[in-house]
Amino acid sequence: MIQFVLSALLGAILVMTAAAPARAQGFDRPGGDYTRFVVPSGDPAVCAARCDRDGRCRAWTFSYPGTGAVGGSNSAVCYLKNVVPARVENACCVSGVKGAGLVETRSGPVETAIDRYGGDYRSFELASDPSGESCKQACEGDNRCRAWTYARPGYGGPSARCYLKEKITRPRRKPCCMSGVVR
Repeated sequence: MIQFVLSALLGAILVMTAAAPARAQGFDRPGGDYTRFVVPSGDPAVCAARCDRDGRCRAWTFSYPGTGAVGGSNSAVCYLKNVVPARVENACCVSGVKGAGLVETRSGPVETAIDRYGGDYRSFELASDPSGESCKQACEGDNRCRAWTYARPGYGGPSARCYLKEKITRPRRKPCCMSGVVR
């Protein structure tokens, strides 16, 4: 009886541990793909919802535009998986498991999937930077700048773009962007 209880307890711990990495931002789950499709809106929540509705799906990976996921295209792509592969850190993607929805990290001063629309006094193209750090640094180095928004490549154009803002505007959820308030 004790072995049965210990075995059941160990099994529950393993299930909880496997389900724990529900965080999505910055991870790929390579392998197990049984279908893929372009996501015209570029919103990873569409991918998570599609997995939830599909009986075969166990996990999903959303590849941001501009990462060349499908033959080098600039489209956002969703990959549905019939297994739950181990996640691998990769800024190209967002991934999750069925039923967990889209869980985007909100660690530190960078606001993931947030656009602070308006208040721009300057914008410029910059090299793709999945962390948004180069845009944040540009804002920190300019005393006029109070907030910033980094738009990933493939959303507003083929290149990444940084928007420096002279006023702090209301945050709005948009998968295209990362933002932050500096001062």
